Amino acid sequence: MEAIAKLRYHRGSARKARLVLDLIRGKSVSEARNILMFSEKRVSDPVLKVLESAVANALHKDARKETDEMIINKALADDGPIMKRFRPRAQGRAFMIRKRTCHLTLQISDLAKASSEQA
Repeated sequence: MEAIAKLRYHRGSARKARLVLDLIRGKSVSEARNILMFSEKRVSDPVLKVLESAVANALHKDARKETDEMIINKALADDGPIMKRFRPRAQGRAFMIRKRTCHLTLQISDLAKASSEQA
């Protein structure tokens, strides 16, 4: 059984989010929670929220599942739209500021199913 949760238009760059997602990819849900709770990166809080949402989606599909038996299959951070703002600079020039956004996607699945797919 697989469950997916997405966070779209998160105000932060995808490059920084990938640093956190690389830490939890392939880990169990309980281990990923511990990593995210003690991570000092700013994006770890929204990633934890998406993880909790994916777990809730999985439990809604099948209430008999244990969260200890779930593993993170996919963890993606894709670029979202970039908001462009301009700041005045010297001699009448303008400097563009890019306010980046990203889309976070987490997919969790059963531990037994994930191990059978890898074999």
